[in-house]
Amino acid sequence: MAKEVVEGLVDGGKASAGPPLGPALGPKGVNIKAVIDKINEKTKDFAGMKVPVKVIIDTETKDFDIEVGLPPTSQIIKKELGLSKLAQKSGQEDIKDTDMETIVKIAKMKMDGMLANSLKSAVKMVLGTCMSSGITINGKRGKDVIKEVDEGKYDDLIK
Repeated sequence: MAKEVVEGLVDGGKASAGPPLGPALGPKGVNIKAVIDKINEKTKDFAGMKVPVKVIIDTETKDFDIEVGLPPTSQIIKKELGLSKLAQKSGQEDIKDTDMETIVKIAKMKMDGMLANSLKSAVKMVLGTCMSSGITINGKRGKDVIKEVDEGKYDDLIK
């Protein structure tokens, strides 16, 4: 049984038959409306974020499965902090300050999709994204907070 995969980045809960999915799905002979409805159902919890999706199509039966990936860390940071955009110049502008609790929450949300082997590693990855996104943590730059994480300062929070 032959399978084809169509991948795209869609707005959570608001995928449409337009680009990027519609034109890619059209030639495959699947019911585009059914595919879009299923994607929107599966991504509704990520409203306001870009979400990677894979449509796996059985080329013979035209049946399909939808796999939803996790939004990029930067998208989750934007949503959690209520931001419309992040820093345009990495490390040169501070957009917003947040606390370690929020960083740990984001790390837990992303943990399954990361190559981190512990929550502490995931927290450090999120802090790295914060550094390039203009997000400070309790008034400190991500680099300094990563050092504090390594020193065990937040071990009570990161369990």
